[in-house]
Amino acid sequence: MLDFQWAVLAQSGDVDYFKMLVWPGGGYIGILLWFLSVVMVALCIQFFVTIRKGNIMPDLVKQQIQGLFEEKQYREAIEVTATEPSMLSYVVHAALSEAAHGYASMERAMEESAEEKSSGMLRKIEWLNLLGNISPMLGLMGTVWGMIMAFMEIVKAKGIPSPDRLAYSIGIALVTTLLGLVVAIPALSVFAVLRNRIDAMSNEVIMEAQEMISTFRPAPKG
Repeated sequence: MLDFQWAVLAQSGDVDYFKMLVWPGGGYIGILLWFLSVVMVALCIQFFVTIRKGNIMPDLVKQQIQGLFEEKQYREAIEVTATEPSMLSYVVHAALSEAAHGYASMERAMEESAEEKSSGMLRKIEWLNLLGNISPMLGLMGTVWGMIMAFMEIVKAKGIPSPDRLAYSIGIALVTTLLGLVVAIPALSVFAVLRNRIDAMSNEVIMEAQEMISTFRPAPKG
C-alpha cells in the first residue's frame, strides 16, 4: 500500500513533497514514529498542566495552613492537610503526624515525604525520557531497513534499479531518521525543563514547610 502511494506521488506532475517525503516515505516505522509524536505532545501538555506551582503549592492552601498555625489550631491543620491533595499539604501533614516524637522527627518526616512526592513526579515524566531515547533508535532502524531495501532493489534490477523504487528505499532511510529526531528533541527538552521545575518546586515546598513548623522548634538552652 505504501509502495503504491509512493509510486503515485513520485509519478504525478504536481507533487506534494511533504506527503511524499514525510508521510508515506517513512514506511511503517515512520507511521509508528508519527504515533509516538502524538503521544509525546499529549504527555507534554499533561505534565505542563499538572506539574506547576498552582497544583504543588497553591496559594490558598498555603494561606489556610499558615492561618491555622498562627491560631495554634494544629488538629484542624492536620485534618486539612490530610484531605488536600497538594504536595505542600502532604509534606506538612507528614511533619505534623510526627509532632509527638519531637522536632527532629518532624523534619525527617517532612524531607522524606517531599522526596517521595518528587520521586513520584520524576517517575511520571520519565516517559518523555524514554520516548526521547527510543525514537532515534527507531529512526536508525528505519534508516538501516531503507538502505537494505535500496541494495535489494539494486540486486533485483541486476545493477540498474528503477529510480522511483530506489528513491522509495532511500526515502525510508532518510525520513525515519528525521522523524526520530523530531520526536526525540522536544521530548528530551521538555523532560529537562520539567525535571528542573520539579527539583526547584520541591526545594521551595521544603523551605515553606520548614518555616511553618518552626513554631515547634525547641527554644535554645541558656
